Amino acid sequence: MNNFYKSVSVVALSLSLAACGEADDATNNAQNGGEQGTHASGEHQTESQRLNAFFERVFNEAVARSPMFQGYLGMKSDNDKWDDYSEANSIRELEYSRKALAELLTFDVAKLDDQAKLSYELFKRQGEREIETFKYHNHNYPIHTMRGSHTQIPTFLINMHRVDNLADAEAYVSRLSSVDAVFDEVIKGLERRQAMGVMAPKFVYPVVLPAVRNAVSGFPFDDGEDNLVFADFKRKVASLELDEDTSADLIARAEAALVSVYKPSFEKLAVVLEAQEAVATTDDGVWKLPDGEAYYNSLLEGFTTTKLTANEVHQIGLDNVARIHAEMQGIMDTVGFEGDLQEFFAFTRDDDQFYYPNTDEGRDAYLAEATRLIDVMKETIPQYFNLIPQADVVVTRVEEFREQAAGKAFYQRPAMDGSRPGRYYANLYDMRQMPIYQMEALAYHEGIPGHHMQLAIAQELKGIPTFQKFMSATAYTEGWGLYTEMLGKDMGFYSDPYSDFGRLAMELWRACRLVVDTGLHYKRWTREEAIQYLQDNTPNPAGDTVNAINRYISMPGQATAYMIGKLKITELREWSRQELGENFNISSFHDEVLKNGPLPLEILERNIRNWVASQQG
Repeated sequence: MNNFYKSVSVVALSLSLAACGEADDATNNAQNGGEQGTHASGEHQTESQRLNAFFERVFNEAVARSPMFQGYLGMKSDNDKWDDYSEANSIRELEYSRKALAELLTFDVAKLDDQAKLSYELFKRQGEREIETFKYHNHNYPIHTMRGSHTQIPTFLINMHRVDNLADAEAYVSRLSSVDAVFDEVIKGLERRQAMGVMAPKFVYPVVLPAVRNAVSGFPFDDGEDNLVFADFKRKVASLELDEDTSADLIARAEAALVSVYKPSFEKLAVVLEAQEAVATTDDGVWKLPDGEAYYNSLLEGFTTTKLTANEVHQIGLDNVARIHAEMQGIMDTVGFEGDLQEFFAFTRDDDQFYYPNTDEGRDAYLAEATRLIDVMKETIPQYFNLIPQADVVVTRVEEFREQAAGKAFYQRPAMDGSRPGRYYANLYDMRQMPIYQMEALAYHEGIPGHHMQLAIAQELKGIPTFQKFMSATAYTEGWGLYTEMLGKDMGFYSDPYSDFGRLAMELWRACRLVVDTGLHYKRWTREEAIQYLQDNTPNPAGDTVNAINRYISMPGQATAYMIGKLKITELREWSRQELGENFNISSFHDEVLKNGPLPLEILERNIRNWVASQQG
């Protein structure tokens, strides 16, 4: 799961990315998409070349409006600024999308080549959806247990703001000195939603408020060790080897900005959250919001890229929970466990053999083993893939300042200029939440051949527009991650039956998501009912189930994408295998899935069916 999510504009892309680099024209130099025809001019351009030039222009204009996304793409021209979080800017971005969509419709589709027709369809579909769903843009929770400015700002500074020279350090100080503008708009957004009747449930605040306060702990805010942001800035300045006076001046100015601007901004946010906590209700589903049922249906359609109803999604979940439980019974037989499934769950949940110690040594051991699993997988990848990313992936512990509220694992894209690898983040706050038997599946999902393969390949693709590389298609992206957990078994991994049980446990988790997400937001389950369902039907520890339900309440609909996407990719693979028989090639199938970047599932299915027909012809 990506750790940063803020929609700038659908026409631009979704900011679920990570990159650091340098160059004012990075969107032209660092990316390879859209180059076909963009250098031709005038009447010599084909319609496809004109269209691709339009895509690149719109993309670059959108990036120019987002200093933070510039940072993710590797640009430094605005690295002293933050994005505009205001409602007025949201409306302006919508108008940019309307204008871009209107211009798109002036192109003659009949004159486009096949690749350009696909890009046209994707751009049009995504733009239309943004315009249609803008009516719900204030229905989300800006601050919740998974995301918010209180974690986004320090994470961005630490992980994304690279300091290679004095100007970069000055820009860092400027960002510290102007962060109050971000928080002021976030607070306005919270208050605007509250007036509409849109507030996070009561349980969110006791989780979020400690994280807000923790972000401004340590020196220079108190007598503790250096605050993580201050320590990050000092480390980056030290790497520049500036003269002593210049370094001291930079550090003094950063310290002053942290004390006079940064900390008061977090404190203002805390005051607003405390006031909301006092009046928040215990109603958990989005059915409670204005036009809540229609909003949830829209979320399901957006995240799954299907027309499945909430009832259909719920039933798919129940069916797959039953299937996976039956497969787990087979694991029990293999290991000779005597007892029922619930007793086996308790055994795998509680026995010390399945966990590293909750110590620094245990955490180091976990990171080392996760790295080894990915390294071993790398050796087998060429047998199953032709498309292999150039960017590397590393395993990293989630930073301490956000680990209590973060998910158990997530992935961050590599820098497009090659300056930083992809990162598989493992949350090692509590080692009892990270069982050893799930390590293989988790490494394959977040690293190779999962998110790193798909996302790094997408941004390295040539011959497609840049916007297409960064499109948001959650069912495709997360469906691919879950599919690759199963692919690991097809490749001969999971030799330990308990590790195979871990794979099934993670698939079971995603099947249960279909049940509890629709249960919470459509069937009006309580938070306690949803937690109990996970505890009754999965081997995960209690803390895991609570954190998960907190997430599904805070991010309605998103969790349904994983299983829906995985089932579709698996269905298409098996259908292709049956249709092509001995001519089926798994590497070629994977190429077809990956070669166009993220796609809505119906378009992915159409492409695969066309590919099979071409192989048969």
